[in-house]
Amino acid sequence: MKSSVSAGKVTITHENKIYTSSSKSANVFRIQLTSIGLGISGILFVLYPAIRPFSDEASLSGAAAFASPEWLIAHVMAMLAFILLTFGLLGFYLFLQETYTDRLAFLGFVLSLLGTGLTLPFYGAEVFGLHAIGQEAIKLQNSDLIGMANVVRFGPGFTMILIGLLSLAIGCILTAIGIWKSRILPKWSGIPLALGFLLYIPQFVGTQPIRVAHGFVVAIGCLWMAVSLFRKSRLSQR
Repeated sequence: MKSSVSAGKVTITHENKIYTSSSKSANVFRIQLTSIGLGISGILFVLYPAIRPFSDEASLSGAAAFASPEWLIAHVMAMLAFILLTFGLLGFYLFLQETYTDRLAFLGFVLSLLGTGLTLPFYGAEVFGLHAIGQEAIKLQNSDLIGMANVVRFGPGFTMILIGLLSLAIGCILTAIGIWKSRILPKWSGIPLALGFLLYIPQFVGTQPIRVAHGFVVAIGCLWMAVSLFRKSRLSQR
């Protein structure tokens, strides 16, 4: 703040106005960036089950699936999808932090961050551990090695991913409630994502078409939320 005296009058100039304007623009940019990440996340949640090879995992065809490039690509896409999802939920917290639903948005982001952190180690073991098992089984032409896949999947990491996915589901539900109560964004926009993560654990036992359909549910939620957030952030900048 600067003050000057002119003809007996005191003039006060607020330097903060410049910084407030630039800070608002920077915040809008961050929100728009996270919304783009959320949209990409939705697309990746569809591509993951669509590209992932499904086969009889008790035979060498299962080993071939594990050893394939598609196995690696699909699971890396899944890991990126979870990371970008959390990035997107951060955007909703940034957008809603000055509303009375900011606590819901913040808690939703924190739980999604925790859930992603607990989920990713399982996907890492699945993509790289099973890939190595598949390569070795094909090399030795020994289908018995495929049984090691269940050791990788249902060890201590299985408990971690269950807790992680439950945390993510609760985080998405809290974000959806925050969106609904805020009356700023479309009320229903958070529901498909919350539903998708409520069903994330059950869909693991489904066939490939069911899992792809589930991916579309998650994608609809991500894209709807992303577009709504991007548009509203642009309007708030004017």
